[in-house]
Amino acid sequence: MAHPLRIDLNSDLGEFSDPDRMKLAEQVLAHVTSVNIACGFHAGNPDLMRWTVRYGRDKGAAVGAHPGFRDREHFGRREIEVSPAEVENLVAYQVGALVGIAALEGVRLSHVKPHGALYGLAARDETLAEAFARAVVAIDRRLILVGLAGSKLVQAGRSIGLTVAEEAFADRAYNHDGTLVPRDHAGAVICSTVEVLSRALDIVQNGTVHGLDGQSISLRADTICIHGDTAGADTLARTIRNGLIEAGVRVTPLDYVND
Repeated sequence: MAHPLRIDLNSDLGEFSDPDRMKLAEQVLAHVTSVNIACGFHAGNPDLMRWTVRYGRDKGAAVGAHPGFRDREHFGRREIEVSPAEVENLVAYQVGALVGIAALEGVRLSHVKPHGALYGLAARDETLAEAFARAVVAIDRRLILVGLAGSKLVQAGRSIGLTVAEEAFADRAYNHDGTLVPRDHAGAVICSTVEVLSRALDIVQNGTVHGLDGQSISLRADTICIHGDTAGADTLARTIRNGLIEAGVRVTPLDYVND
C-alpha cells in the first residue's frame, strides 16, 4: 500500500544512444528514483541497456525493464494485434535480456513496466493483461509489476500474486475514464513545469488528476512517470521532485511498495 506522503518518480530511458539524448538521460536520472529500460525491441541495444543499468544503479534508482512491441519504426507506439502467447514470448525475451545485462553490473531488476501500445493494450484487455502478468511471474515473481492505475494489468498482477505498483502520469493528459489521451491528440503531452508539478501534487496529496475535459478523476498511485522523451524532461523531473519534497512528500525508489 502506498503511504500518502510517499511516492516513486520513474522515467522510461535507455531509448536513444546519441550523445545529446544520453546527456539528457543522465540529467533525468539525477532526479528520478526508478528507471524503466528499453530492452531492444522498440528502442535500445545491449550497450545502451548496460550503460543505463550502470548509471541508474550509481544514482540509487530502482532498475526495471520496459518491454514493448518489436516496432522501431513507430517507437512501439502503434497497436499490433497479438495473441496471449505472443505477449508472453515478447515479455520473457526482453525482460530476460535485461536480467542478463543487469547481472553484469551486479544489479537485480526491481520491476517490469510495459511500453507504449503494449502498455495501453495491457491496461484495457484482460486476456493480454493476464498474459503479461504470467510472463513476469515465470521470470521472477519478486518483480514488481507497474501498470496504469486502476487498469486490467493492475488487477491481473494482483490476482496472480505479484506486488503491483499503480502508475500515474504528470506529463500526460487523461480521458474522463482514467485512460491516457492518445499522443496524436492536441494537449495529450504536457510540458509546462507549473502544470506538471500541480498535477503531481494533486496525485500524491489528493488522489486525483484533472482530465482533458476538466473533470476530476480519482486514482491512487505508487509511482509517477515523467517520460524521458518529453521536451524538457530533466527540468520537469527536477521540478516535480523538489516540489514534492518541499510539500513534505518522501520521494523514494519503487522498491518501497514491498515494505
